[in-house]
Amino acid sequence: MERPKPPLSVLIVEDEPLLAMDVEMMVEDAGHRVMAEAASLYDVEALDPAHSPDIAFVDMQLALDTTGLQVCSLIQKRWSNTIIIFVTANPKKIPDDFSGAHGVIPKPFSRHGFMTALHYLKESVCTPPPITALPGSFVPSEHLSARW
Repeated sequence: MERPKPPLSVLIVEDEPLLAMDVEMMVEDAGHRVMAEAASLYDVEALDPAHSPDIAFVDMQLALDTTGLQVCSLIQKRWSNTIIIFVTANPKKIPDDFSGAHGVIPKPFSRHGFMTALHYLKESVCTPPPITALPGSFVPSEHLSARW
C-alpha cells in the first residue's frame, strides 16, 4: 500500500450541520481538503466510489436512522485503505473490535484537541511512526477498552 501524501482527502460523516461545518473548517485550516460531507449512510452510498478518502471522520448516530457502524462497514468495502475515525459523545457504544475503525475522537472536543489529533493522524497515515506524542484528544482503537 502506498502511503498518501498531504494534503489528505477527508470525508466527514456528521448529521449535525454546525459540527460538520466546524470540522470542515478545521480540516481545511490544517491544509487538507474535504472531499465530501455526508449526514447518513445513504449520502455515503451516493458518493462516487472512484474518489477514495484518506481519512473519514464518522459520527456514531446519523440521520435517517443510520449509524456510524454501517458507514464504517461500507467504507471498508468500498475504500479499504481509508483510515476511519469515530467521532462520538459515547465511546462506550463502540464495539470491542472497533468494527475495523482506527480510533475515536470523543465529543465534545476543542479546536485545539481536534487539530492535534488531525496532526497526529496525518503523521500516522503519511509517515509512520508518528513523531508527535499521542494526544489526549485521540484514542487509538487498541487503547479504547483501557480508557473507558
